[in-house]
Amino acid sequence: MILSHYVKKQALFAMAGAIIGLWLLKVVFDYLAELQDLNDHYNYLDALRFIAYSAPRDLLEYMPFGTLLGAVVGLGLLANTSELTVIQAAGISRFKIVGWVMQPAILFVIIGLLLGQYVVPTSNQLAHQVKHDKPLLSSAINGYWDKQANRIINIDYANTKGELKNIKVWQLDDTAHIQQVLQADTGSFVSQNTADKTSGWQLQQIKQLTIAADGHSQLTTIPTMTLQLPIEPSAIYLLTRSPDNMSVTELWQHQQLLAKDKRRSLEHEVAFWKKLLSPFAMLSLVLVACSFVFGSLRNQSLGYRIVIALLFGLVFSYLQDLVGFVSLSTGFSPFFMVLLPIIASAALGVYLIRNKN
Repeated sequence: MILSHYVKKQALFAMAGAIIGLWLLKVVFDYLAELQDLNDHYNYLDALRFIAYSAPRDLLEYMPFGTLLGAVVGLGLLANTSELTVIQAAGISRFKIVGWVMQPAILFVIIGLLLGQYVVPTSNQLAHQVKHDKPLLSSAINGYWDKQANRIINIDYANTKGELKNIKVWQLDDTAHIQQVLQADTGSFVSQNTADKTSGWQLQQIKQLTIAADGHSQLTTIPTMTLQLPIEPSAIYLLTRSPDNMSVTELWQHQQLLAKDKRRSLEHEVAFWKKLLSPFAMLSLVLVACSFVFGSLRNQSLGYRIVIALLFGLVFSYLQDLVGFVSLSTGFSPFFMVLLPIIASAALGVYLIRNKN
């Protein structure tokens, strides 16, 4: 118990120090970079607010690197003072020591999951609002295709309160020719209990252009009408937000929304699996970090091991991005492509721990 608490405490402090150190460096350099964009509408205080709102994202981004570096530093300090040798001489196996180091890493995994789920999506939206001076809850749906009704819908403004502005609807026939064009200035959401669970949007001030088969057209004005869409106000943002700014549950809801129309977005699927499997990615990096101390690099200096760990972390990050691009370009399973680097990293860590040469 004494040895266990001692190793865990060393690993915890080293990981926390590495994560906070990398995070603070990123925040400082980002603020200096923002100073170059100052103008009449974006001052020092705005830049500071932008950096503050971006800080949770930066913390989440550098957490895997920090745990990797912290594990190398924590165990490296124990190895330099021969304490790891004494612990192993007491009958403690390498993998048991690795298990002790994994436990504080799990704490940062949980923190990362909470940040990604509850903090980062909102903070990123607030940062975007500060930088681009756009409302937080507004969005635009450009070219939404209602496959069942065979029509294209464009909404210039929509928010989660159910308010719409400048709505255009192109009704097509079976040969993809335009039959009717609708334009409404405003719209609002009206809850309906229909059998197909669609949502009703009450449109106001509507201009309707009907195009006959012989080419003649007729323009009429309609006070109000109801537009049926398989979207609710709370799900408007699912069609407009970047996958990097969405939580795991929001990405899952986005997939389910597209599945209703038998469609899919590989970009969102790759982001979903990256975030869902991020705990295993972080733990695989910690496993590799332990191998640098127990494996063939055990006789090297601490500084050398730190450099190798940072290089490996960069390679792992680039490899994750690469397999994501491969999945997007080939359509191959995003789950398998995201899981591949994690399995390779964990296998390399186990091999290096077992290998003494």
